[in-house]
Amino acid sequence: MLRELKRLQDITKKLRNPIGGCEWDSKQTFDSLKSYTLEETYEVLDAIERQDMVELKSELGDLLFQIVFYADLASEQGLFNFDDICQTVADKLVSRHPHVFSNNTTIKPNWEQLKQQERDKREQYSLLDDIPTAIPALMKAEKIQKRCAPVGFDWTELQPVIAKVKEELNEVEQELAQSTIEQSKVTEEMGDLLFATVNLARHLKVKSELCLQNANNKFIRRFKQVELLLKQKNRNLVDATLEEMEDAWQIVKQIEKSSSEVNKND
Repeated sequence: MLRELKRLQDITKKLRNPIGGCEWDSKQTFDSLKSYTLEETYEVLDAIERQDMVELKSELGDLLFQIVFYADLASEQGLFNFDDICQTVADKLVSRHPHVFSNNTTIKPNWEQLKQQERDKREQYSLLDDIPTAIPALMKAEKIQKRCAPVGFDWTELQPVIAKVKEELNEVEQELAQSTIEQSKVTEEMGDLLFATVNLARHLKVKSELCLQNANNKFIRRFKQVELLLKQKNRNLVDATLEEMEDAWQIVKQIEKSSSEVNKND
C-alpha cells in the first residue's frame, strides 16, 4: 500500500514539475481545483448509488489523487504535506473516540462537545465559524442546525417544526399575493421555506440532500417513461399538450406502484 501511495505522489510531483511535466497540472492552484474536487466527490456518490463497485474503485482513486495533489501544492508552499494530513486526521479520530482509544471503555462520545472543545482551542468566537462555505446549500443548512441544537437552539418536538414549514410556505404565498411582486422578497421567503424544510428533514432523521437527490432521480426516471409513452403514440414533447403529458405521468406512476406491490408480495 505504501509503495503504491509513494508511486502516486511521485507521479503527481512529475505532473506538477514546470520542466517536463504537464502544463495543465503545473498551473493548478487551490482555488482552481475546487470545482474538480466537488465533481469527483459527486462521482464517488453516484457510483455508490448505482452500486457499481468497479466504477467506485476508479472514482475513489480520482478523489485520492485530488488529496495528493492538494498536499503537493501545500508542500511546495511550505504549508503542510501529505504526512501532516494523515497525522491530523489520525489525531482527530483518536480524540473523538475516547471509548475506543483509552482504557476507560465506558466513556460515551459526545461528538458536538468534542468538536466544540477543538474549536475552543482554535479560539473561534462563533459556534458557526468553521462551517464550510462551498458545500451544497442543503448540507450547509443541516450543519448550521445541528451545530445550534446542542446549546438548546432547537425544537424538542416535531409539531413546531412542521408548523414552521407551513408558516414559511404561507409567507411565500403572501408575497405572491402582492399587487407588485418583489423578486428579492420571494427569493428570501423561498430560502426561509427551504431552510425550514431541511430542519424538518433533520428532525425526521433523514438527509435532505439525499432526499432531493432521490426525488431528482425519480423524476428523471418517470419523465423518461413519459417520453417513451408519447413516442409510442407518435407524439413528441413539443407537440404534446400538458393534459397528454399529465396522463402519461399518471400512467407511469401507476405502473411503478403496481410493480412495487408485486415485488413486496414476492
